[in-house]
Formats: sequence, structure tokens, C-alpha cells
Amino acid sequence: MPVSIISRAKWGARPWDGTPAFVPLDRRTSFFVHYDGGAPVNRTGNAVPQAIDRAHRAQGWSGIGYHFVVDQDGRIYEGRGWERQGAHCPGHNVTGIGVQVAIGGDQEPSEAALAACRALYDEACRKTGRTLAKRGHRDGIATQCPGDRLYAWVQDGMPAKGYEPTPGGTAPDAARYKVTINGLAYGYGAKGDHVTRVGKALVEKGFGDAYREGPGPEWTDADTRNYAAFQRSLGYTGADADGVPGETSLRALLGKLPSKPKAKKTTAKPKPPAFPGRDKFQPGAENSHVTRLGKALVEKGFGRHYREGPGPRWTEADRLNVEAFQRAQGWSGADADGYPGPETWRRLFT
Repeated sequence: MPVSIISRAKWGARPWDGTPAFVPLDRRTSFFVHYDGGAPVNRTGNAVPQAIDRAHRAQGWSGIGYHFVVDQDGRIYEGRGWERQGAHCPGHNVTGIGVQVAIGGDQEPSEAALAACRALYDEACRKTGRTLAKRGHRDGIATQCPGDRLYAWVQDGMPAKGYEPTPGGTAPDAARYKVTINGLAYGYGAKGDHVTRVGKALVEKGFGDAYREGPGPEWTDADTRNYAAFQRSLGYTGADADGVPGETSLRALLGKLPSKPKAKKTTAKPKPPAFPGRDKFQPGAENSHVTRLGKALVEKGFGRHYREGPGPRWTEADRLNVEAFQRAQGWSGADADGYPGPETWRRLFT
């Protein structure tokens, strides 16, 4: 199930009364599910987040306190979004992502709402790079929220009809948070001198606060946090400021984009000459193959029995040198008789 989120602008959110603090994604550890309270909710559509926003402002907050809201039709509305501090559960507003399913009292959550909430949970795990703890509001403070029905659903692992969780569980999909630009990888799992170069450039531009040591050649949470801060400085928001480089932001940071060095061409090794046959290396034989054999033996360090030459006439010196070469291959007996065969020939010329 793809996650489609209705932005604040589209549901008609008013400007923040003050500015909720930004929280890096890698600080999130929990996913909190909430409900609206003791009375059933009959609203759907934009009226749902608008009503919550009014209620929370009346409590003196900057605006809607949940990160996201899900209505009974399965629509997801942006509240504080992925990167702002919540106002949903004291003690867990920084580490927790708060999501309200818009029901109340003993109201039954729709399958569409549950599927949307579960999809949002999986998306949160992917974005944060970890499997978040599933929590109901009452796991954080003493409250009836999110009601018995939703809480039982959370404790049951947040199953949802018509929704297939991420294969292998909700562990982060590393490929989603790594990009390849000009043959070089950036983001989680990336490693190399080009990663160090990005880190140093971030530090030079004043975006190195998250580094405790380094920067180094392996991409870490600190690189993500610093890069996200740089992206925000360029005016990016939301998913466009997730801390994973894109070509435009990387060019703004580095100028010319680095590229992967071209692989050096390797020259194919020449094939050994065809074995001319055993009859060319017998007592009394005289031919150019004997000379070629002798020179190969000398080149490989097995020419000590030659007093002169090597030459075209097969001699006992040739046989003894071939025998020494064969024994160096680990052969013995008839396999090291000093007369070359196809395998001896192949090894001499490779």
C-alpha cells in the first residue's frame, strides 16, 4: 500500500503559532497510536485535522500536536510531519511519532483506517532507519487513550486487511535510503573517499554539528542529519530534506559532481602456443619447438642443466630441465619423466 499524505496546505492548516522544533529522524524510536477521546467521531475529510488543530491551539499549543491523523476513510493528514517535535505524549514527543486514528469511545476503527495507519508505521520505520516500537498512548502516560479496541490492535502487532507489510518485517529498506549519482553511492551503506568529501564540504559550509568525530568514509546518521540541515538551508522541506543527496543539492554542495573512476582495461593474456606433439621432444629430434621449449625453461628459472644453448637439438640437458620443472609442479613418477606433454607445455607458456 503506497503512503499518500495530504499536506497541511491541502487540508487548510493555519500557520504555526510559534515554530515546533525540528527533530532528526534518527532520534525516533517509537510509534504512538492515539484516538480522539470518549465520544465517537463522525467527521471525515479535512474537517478532521481542522477540528484537532483548533482544539490544540485552544490548549495553548502551536497547532495540531500529532504528527499525522488518519480518518475512517483511510486518508492520512500531515500534522507535524516527519521532522517536527510532537505534542502528543509528555516524555515521548521527541523520540515518538504520534498518530491519531480519528475515532472515539467504543467506536470501531475501519479497515481502511487500520491499513493506512499500518502503512504509515512501515513508512516511519523506513524513514528512520530502524524498526520502531509499537505503542498506544497509555504506554507513555496514564490515560485511556487510544481506547480498548485500538490498544488491542496495537498489542496484536497492528495487522490490517488488504495490506501486506514490508517483506521480511518492517526493518528499513536500505536501498530506499541510498542513491547512486555518477556511479557513486550516497546514503546508508555508502562508503568511500567521496563520502568523506561530502562530510568535509558540509563542515566547511557550517553543517557539521552532528559529527562527534570524522567525517569519515562511511555514511552514518551524522552525515544524514548534517545533509538534511544543508537541504533545509536550500529551501527543501519534507521528503526533499530527508538527508539523502540528490543531484541538485550535491552539485550545490560540491560544485562539480564526483564520478566513479573508469575501470582500467586489462590486456588479455596471450594463449599458449599449441602443443606440437611428443615426437618433437625425443632423442635425436631437432626442430624449432625444442628451442622454444628451452627458452621458456630458462625464463622460468629451470635452465641450470644447459652448458650452452638452448638450441634446436633435443639433449639430456633439455630432459633434465623439463624434469625439474615438472617436479616443481608437484608431479612425480611418470608425470615427471622429463618429456613434455600438453599440460607441461601449457604451464610453461602461461
